[in-house]
Amino acid sequence: KAKEKGDEMSIKRIAELSGVSPATVSRVLNHPEYKCQSPEVRERIWKAAMQLGYTPNQAARNLKLGIAAEQKIYYIGVLMTRTENATADPFFGELLRVIESEIHKQAAILAKVWYLPLFSNDKKCRTENLDRIIDEMYRKTICVCDGLIIIGKCNKEALKKLNKKYKCVVSVNRNSTNYEVDEVLCDGKKVAAMAVEYLISLGHRNIGYVGECYNEARYAGFLETMRKHEIEPDPSMIIQTHQTETEGFHAMQRIFQEEDRPTGIYCANDITAVGMLKCLAKYKNYYYTPSIISGDDIEEAQCTRPMLTTVSIPREEMGKFAMQLLLDRLRGGHRSVVRLELEGRLMIRDSCAPVDESGWSDYCI
Repeated sequence: KAKEKGDEMSIKRIAELSGVSPATVSRVLNHPEYKCQSPEVRERIWKAAMQLGYTPNQAARNLKLGIAAEQKIYYIGVLMTRTENATADPFFGELLRVIESEIHKQAAILAKVWYLPLFSNDKKCRTENLDRIIDEMYRKTICVCDGLIIIGKCNKEALKKLNKKYKCVVSVNRNSTNYEVDEVLCDGKKVAAMAVEYLISLGHRNIGYVGECYNEARYAGFLETMRKHEIEPDPSMIIQTHQTETEGFHAMQRIFQEEDRPTGIYCANDITAVGMLKCLAKYKNYYYTPSIISGDDIEEAQCTRPMLTTVSIPREEMGKFAMQLLLDRLRGGHRSVVRLELEGRLMIRDSCAPVDESGWSDYCI
């Protein structure tokens, strides 16, 4: 009872530090599907939890599970390599939410969340002092961090250095690490192939690509699928962008200026596609209504008009398996590098149409 009371006091202390109710704290910590009133509130709660080193009542949990001895409590860090904050790309925000809750459910402690997009940028990784940056990361957890979960693509040299610094590393990604570390993968090549195959099945052959190109699995999958069907990609229909809503809006503005526009567009991620749909809504007078397909299946994908056709990436399973792999390695359960691959699923909605149909009369977000 005393320990249960202590657990309640910790939740109350987190609530005080973050300026919300204890009930909200409990829901955010325990339920990744809970829709917090804003991402900022959710970040404040987890920041307070990290500050206090909060972990659930391990003794009560073990008693419930029938475990006599308490297991070691691990400190877990999370590195976000694709985004500068929790709101820039909802896909990564949703994946982080799952992993944070899994850390909590396993009675571990979330030591720190870093947002360092330079780790996904090969050019910057060649010029930056990676050893210094990684040492600073480790010092910020007071050198207490048993394992690291990396969310997003990571430069190969940086990954090797991170793997040496931390006891155990798991990558959650759409770009394989090629067995550099344990990884949970939804192969970006296969995601792209599924999307482009669907456009081709609707009769599209003038197909554009919007997203990152350099060392990117989804771009490689786009090219391979086009060539498999003997369709030579048109360079004017390939737009290299950072994967944000704003970049998607600007990419569509560029497409408007082209004389030969694609009838179908594969967009590497959902939030970029949302930006493209918003641009189409704003410039209806162009009477241009391409079929748009992407990959992620974020919540906003069902709130667009037309609803976004996309390839769903199983975030819940990826987050859960990543934590299971990390704990198994920390506990000495396996030594060989493990690659666990999950399949994407095509979500056919309204933003794609056969090439000989007129498309949509209006776009609205």
